[in-house]
Amino acid sequence: MPTTPATATNSSSNGASQSILLELVDEHGNTIGTAEKLSAHQAPGQLHRAFSVFLFDERGRLLLQRRASAKYHSPGVWSNTCCGHPYPGEAPFAAAARRTHEELGISPTLLAEAGTVRYNHPDPDSGLVEQEYNHLYVGLVQTEPRPDPQEVGETAFVTPEELAERHREGPFSAWFMTVLDAARPAIKELTGPSGGW
Repeated sequence: MPTTPATATNSSSNGASQSILLELVDEHGNTIGTAEKLSAHQAPGQLHRAFSVFLFDERGRLLLQRRASAKYHSPGVWSNTCCGHPYPGEAPFAAAARRTHEELGISPTLLAEAGTVRYNHPDPDSGLVEQEYNHLYVGLVQTEPRPDPQEVGETAFVTPEELAERHREGPFSAWFMTVLDAARPAIKELTGPSGGW
């Protein structure tokens, strides 16, 4: 198995697990320190840097993922194409491209910045809190996902109408609508006026 930042951070030469660190930020997105991943998500939560990716196919359909049922945070719920946290000092754009490939086995043919959004969303099931300064990205994908089953339970490409129906049926991540609404101007620009987004 090749060593990537993910595997290098999560394992050591003796096989022992190491902590994953997140980048803590202030209300303006300036780095102010680091915290261990789980502790940053425990109530009331520590504001940290994150990213969210929205990828579309050639028909203008959004790629959703259902988070794997074994994940400690928000397992088994639908969410945007990919989301996660840069490592301390890692550029959010690079982290977004890296995690999209690690989780879904795809590389976007286009990936563009779509702004930032700050939110505070408790997860009612786990009690964990998403207190995030989130960098948004939109893009295009031309290959079928090959998900890592430890990260992703299933995927689906959806139209705006299909998304609305799925969202009514649930469950979706607590942050999904916040990041989708914040990314909508860039999504509309990417998919065009006939896309319906």
